[in-house]
Amino acid sequence: MTEFVHLHTHTCYSLLDGACKIDQLVARAKELGMEALAITDHGVMYGVIEFYKAAKAAGIHPIIGCEVYVAPRTRWDKAAGLDDKPYHLVLLAENQKGYENLIKLVSRSWLEGFYYKPRIDKELLRENAEGLIALSACLAGEVPGLLLEGKYEEAKSSALSYREIFGKDNYFLEMQDHGIQGQAKVNAGILKIHEECGIPLVATNDLHYIRREDAGIQDVLLCIQTGKTLADENRMQFETQEFYLKSPEEMLMVFGDYPEALANTVEISRRCQVEFTFGQMHLPPFPLPAGEAGEAGREQDQHQARRTREDHGAR
Repeated sequence: MTEFVHLHTHTCYSLLDGACKIDQLVARAKELGMEALAITDHGVMYGVIEFYKAAKAAGIHPIIGCEVYVAPRTRWDKAAGLDDKPYHLVLLAENQKGYENLIKLVSRSWLEGFYYKPRIDKELLRENAEGLIALSACLAGEVPGLLLEGKYEEAKSSALSYREIFGKDNYFLEMQDHGIQGQAKVNAGILKIHEECGIPLVATNDLHYIRREDAGIQDVLLCIQTGKTLADENRMQFETQEFYLKSPEEMLMVFGDYPEALANTVEISRRCQVEFTFGQMHLPPFPLPAGEAGEAGREQDQHQARRTREDHGAR
């Protein structure tokens, strides 16, 4: 079987955009013989624990990630027409530190950068890049978007800036082919950047539903999200029905000319090793004023007081 791992996956927690119920998604991946699978919902991590447990139960290696929104300027800039179209960027946690940093980024995107979407910026990425692997994302990513506009030098400069942030082995250029307008042009630019700069390639399928025939369900979700009806020909909709959980053989048919891009999906999946421990309390430290004792300290004081009373009683 051709080795391939899906690293760009939207579940139903990509609200009104993804149509993949996690249990059904994992079951289908298992049916296709896949050994690993990622979760990369838009701007949120609501489904991470459910996904992790379902994947582990099915014997599938879970890869924890998120497709974040990156502000065109900074997360503090919130001007109409300038800051309301953030770039997409896929982030995958390579280790526990990466998972912690991913949580920080997603939390701060909502608390500090929210403007239509929860947004981060490159300042936050630089502060929290450790333990993360980044993929350049779909046509809405910064590099693909610039290539689509014919701005090759700017796209190359952007790709180099991301490589500088994450490290030369931690930033990958995504190749996608859903048969939609603009992707051939973007892939040509991606290949040119790869050849000139040595930034590695990775093949992905931006999956939003499980089977091809589920495309109609996702179309309904988009209608609800955008306030449109199926009868509206000018509504936002996906151009093709290729955004599903493709088998490794199907991905080989699409990207067989780029074996490195396929092999890198497996290499990245092996690098991403995040494990969760359940049944334990994981509370953050909370500094107390001088002379104040926390709950543990109070329990210790009460225990010592009981021991003292018992000692006096024994005498």
